[in-house]
Amino acid sequence: MPKKTIDEKLRARQVKDPPAVPYRILMWVAKLLAKLDNTHFTELHSPDEEPGPIVFIANHASRVDYEFTATRCNTRRINFVVGYNEFFRFPTNILLPMMQVIPKKNFTPDMYAIRQILRRVKDGGSICIMPEGMSSITGMAQPIIPGGAALMKKLGLPVYYSKINGAYLTYTKHCLDRRRGRVDVTIDRMFTPEELKELTEAEIEDRMNCLLAHDDYMWNKEAGVRFSGKGQMAKNLGNLLYRCPRCDALYAMQSEGNFMRCGCCGNEIEIDEYYSIRPVGESLCPELVTDWTIMERQKAAEEVAKPDFKYSGHVKIGVLPEYKPLMGDATSEIRGEGTLSLDHSGLHFKGILEDKPFTFDMSPAAVPTFGMCTDISRFYTFVDGRFIEFYPDRNDVLYWDHLTEELHRFSGGRWQNTQHRHTKP
Repeated sequence: MPKKTIDEKLRARQVKDPPAVPYRILMWVAKLLAKLDNTHFTELHSPDEEPGPIVFIANHASRVDYEFTATRCNTRRINFVVGYNEFFRFPTNILLPMMQVIPKKNFTPDMYAIRQILRRVKDGGSICIMPEGMSSITGMAQPIIPGGAALMKKLGLPVYYSKINGAYLTYTKHCLDRRRGRVDVTIDRMFTPEELKELTEAEIEDRMNCLLAHDDYMWNKEAGVRFSGKGQMAKNLGNLLYRCPRCDALYAMQSEGNFMRCGCCGNEIEIDEYYSIRPVGESLCPELVTDWTIMERQKAAEEVAKPDFKYSGHVKIGVLPEYKPLMGDATSEIRGEGTLSLDHSGLHFKGILEDKPFTFDMSPAAVPTFGMCTDISRFYTFVDGRFIEFYPDRNDVLYWDHLTEELHRFSGGRWQNTQHRHTKP
C-alpha cells in the first residue's frame, strides 16, 4: 500500500477535542510566554461566563497571537484554525495535529476546513479563528476575509474577541527579531447568538472590522512604550518602507542601525525604540510608519488604475513537501523558476516547476492578496488548491502585495478596504 502524503493524512483527519493534559500544558506555556512579552490583559467580559461553546476571534497582530487569545479561556478546550502550510513544518507538524488544530488554506475556498469547523461546533466544541487570515504585514489591520460574517452567522454561537496592541511592534513582519516592550490585550464579547440572528452579514462584518481594527504605530504614539531594538531598529525596514517619500524611488532605502537612507537622493530618516520616525536634516518622511505604508498603497492604487498597467519579474517558486516536514526557517522547497506578471487580466506565471513547463493564469477576483509565512521576504498563493510560494529576485514582496490587493479592489473584487484600518485603538 502506497505511503500517504502529509496532505492525504491531513485531509483524512476528523478533528476532535484537544487532549486535556497536553492542551493544559501548552496553554500554561503560552501564558508564560505572554508574561515574558510583558502582556497586560483587561477582561470586560470573560469567555468563562459562557456555559457552552463559543467562537473566539482576534485581530491577527503577530505570528505569536496564540499567547493573546484562547489562553484566557480557562473552562474549555478550543480548536484553533491555523494556516494549512504550518502543518508541513517541524515541529508544528507534530504539535498542531496532536492539539486537534484545523488546517485552513488561506485566501482560497477550503471546504475541508469549513466542514471540520461546523462538525466541531455541532459536537459542542469551541473554535478560535483569526478572520484577517494572516498576521499583520504593516502593523495595522487588514479587512476581514469575505465569508467571515456568514460563518459567524451560521455558527450562531457567542463570539468573544481579543483586541491586541503592541504585539506587532514586538514581532514585526519585516524583521524576525523579538523586541520586548509591552502588549495590551482587551477581552470582550462581540456578539450574542441573538444579535447574530438579527444583524445582516454586512452589519456583522462592519462590527468585526471596527472592533478588530488596530494600528500599533498609532497606539504607541499615545502609549509611549519603549521596545528593545538593540540599536537595530531600522533592520530590514526598507523592505516595508520601500518607496522614498522624497524622490519616489522604489527599494532604494538602505538600512543601517537606527537609520535608513535613500541610495538615489540621500533622503535619510531615523527610527527610535518607540518606533517614532523623523527626518534627518532637510530630509522628508511621513509622521508614522503606517502613514508611509498608506502612501505606498495609494501609489500602487494609482498604478493599477492605468490602462496599460503591468508589473513583472523573475521569481523562484517553492512547493510544500510530500512526505518529510520542512526544517528550520524553510517554508517551502524551491523546485522551479520563471516570470511572474500582473496586469488587468490578473496574475500570470510562465516557467518551470519540477523540471516541467508550468504556467497559470488567475483572475484579479481569485487573488485578493498573498500569504506570507514568516516575514516579507517571500509570498504565496494557492493555484488549483496547491500551495505555491514565490521568491522574487528584487525582494519587492510588499510592492507585489500592494499591487495585487489594489488590482483586486479596482476590478470590483469582494475583499474591499475598510474605513476602520488606520484609526485610534
